[in-house]
Amino acid sequence: NVTTAYCNPKSGWEAKVVEFFKDRLKEKDAHTWVPSLNDVPLHYLKPNSLVKFRCLIQDMFDPEFFMGAYETVDPSTNVLRCGRYKDVTECGVDFNSRNTVTAERQTFYCVPIPGENPWVKEISSSSRVVPSTSYAPTRQKRSYEEDDMDDMDTQPQKQREPHSASQGHTEQHGNGDCKRQETEAPSSQTASASHLDLNFPLPGEKGPSCLVKVYEDWDSFKLNDTLEVFGILSVSPALSALADEKDASSSILDPTESMETAEEQRVHSPPASLVPRLHMLYARPLPHNNPLLPSATLEDNSAFLSSTLSEMASVRAELLTYLTHVLLGDALAAEYLILHLISNVYARRDVLPLGKFAMNLSGCPAAALYTQRFYQIIQQLVPSSFYLGMSLQNMNQMRLVPKKDYVANRLVSGALQLARNTFLFLDETHLEQGQLDTTGVRNVTALGNLISWQKVDYDFNYHQMEFPCNINVLIASEGRSLLPSDCQIHLQSQVSPPNMEEYLSNIQLHPQTSSQLNKFRIYLSVARQLDYSISDEMTKSVEDDFVDMRKDDPQSVSAEDLHRMLVVARLLSLSLGQTSLTRDSWLRAKHIDMLRRSRMEQHQCVNGNEP
Repeated sequence: NVTTAYCNPKSGWEAKVVEFFKDRLKEKDAHTWVPSLNDVPLHYLKPNSLVKFRCLIQDMFDPEFFMGAYETVDPSTNVLRCGRYKDVTECGVDFNSRNTVTAERQTFYCVPIPGENPWVKEISSSSRVVPSTSYAPTRQKRSYEEDDMDDMDTQPQKQREPHSASQGHTEQHGNGDCKRQETEAPSSQTASASHLDLNFPLPGEKGPSCLVKVYEDWDSFKLNDTLEVFGILSVSPALSALADEKDASSSILDPTESMETAEEQRVHSPPASLVPRLHMLYARPLPHNNPLLPSATLEDNSAFLSSTLSEMASVRAELLTYLTHVLLGDALAAEYLILHLISNVYARRDVLPLGKFAMNLSGCPAAALYTQRFYQIIQQLVPSSFYLGMSLQNMNQMRLVPKKDYVANRLVSGALQLARNTFLFLDETHLEQGQLDTTGVRNVTALGNLISWQKVDYDFNYHQMEFPCNINVLIASEGRSLLPSDCQIHLQSQVSPPNMEEYLSNIQLHPQTSSQLNKFRIYLSVARQLDYSISDEMTKSVEDDFVDMRKDDPQSVSAEDLHRMLVVARLLSLSLGQTSLTRDSWLRAKHIDMLRRSRMEQHQCVNGNEP
């Protein structure tokens, strides 16, 4: 047991423990043996056991001190005890002992990956580990009830009622079978959470948030990193006690917590039954959250990579046909949509993000909820996404940009605090006449900055702080978008279905066709992660082409056009599973860009200078 390891500071046992778990978790499929907080309800997990959590770092609190080693007051048990990987001491602490060791750890507030789509959760939970049935959930339920009682005694009056409701729910589920308890427990957690803002970036999100305690290398983590954390679960009811209830003989390990205000205490020490603590042993950065891909990097899984690459061209052709139907028969728009879905910021040169490919799909039918159905179809293909209807009300009322709350000493999340490679669908067909207020102007500016620079400026009251991001933004609009984009293509429908809803329902792949959907999901995730290069020979060929294109009419092709064509050529190559630019791919990129531009010119001629 990790928590009872001998804690002689000179033995170096901490490093040995971490190495042991790292090595074991790297073994084939070892990570699948560990139950996940994302899939298994909290009441069903054994306290002080090894669990994992797939999450985003939403906030980073100040470092805290804890007792790394301490002695107890009782002479009969007067041995040196270890406080690492724990929140609460086992019995009375001898504060006069010379052997007490104070250590430091960092706390991250982590939430489930924002906008993670249902198919990701379903596939992840279908291969989950069910904890040992020898651990009966009812044992933990009693501690939750104690937690509720403690909380009712110490929380302000206005926060008590939801707790008593929670208690009733827990009682109701106490005698069902394990499966029933497992599936219904989250509803009671939701009831309890109603008074507690769990600070999820997106509205309507569910799932546990977690306080992750980090013991080493915390400088290697950044805000908004996506991780799979392996650690020791702590859900002690004592954690719900308020700071002013603690006296000198307190069993809480952090001696500085009493310096926090009541508001900070509420945010930084929520009830453990709602926000469990996870003491990190090891964290694996997640380059993606697609459960269909192997957990190892593509380079480390050559067999999977080679078999996927061999099928890339054929899967691309199938996906192109599918998206052409979705886009009302427009094959060119479908081609550009594939390029958009696999785009990725692969580097930054000064302030310029390289590889981004924000797309404006104009000409979208406003009737029959086309854009919503279109989004639902994309939602089935990408691991994480968010739909934002750009109505006047949303723009004026939503909090898109995270803001620092200095009273509670936390970062209040906003809808643009998203994980890398999230698909953001901006629906401009919801625009209506009216006045943007100050919040609305700020939100539209934030969306423009996100598209142009792949960054969000977080609001720290007295200054703004820049946070880089990597988000695929698609803007659906009737006319040209008000927002900037890297590529605009006007939808040219080849079919006019009398019933749009019925047409899209018939096209949409349903869960019964999961093998086809899974092929598309793997294809899009793999294409995004492939490396890419251009040989010196191809670079020279592209430069010569650019000179030739400008010979007849220097105004016809700008440096910006060349940059866009190079991005298109890169994405076109990757979409075919090619990791370097070929002459054929370059010619194809030039051809489809010419088709797109001629279409835009035709559309402008018909509609005049469209705003």
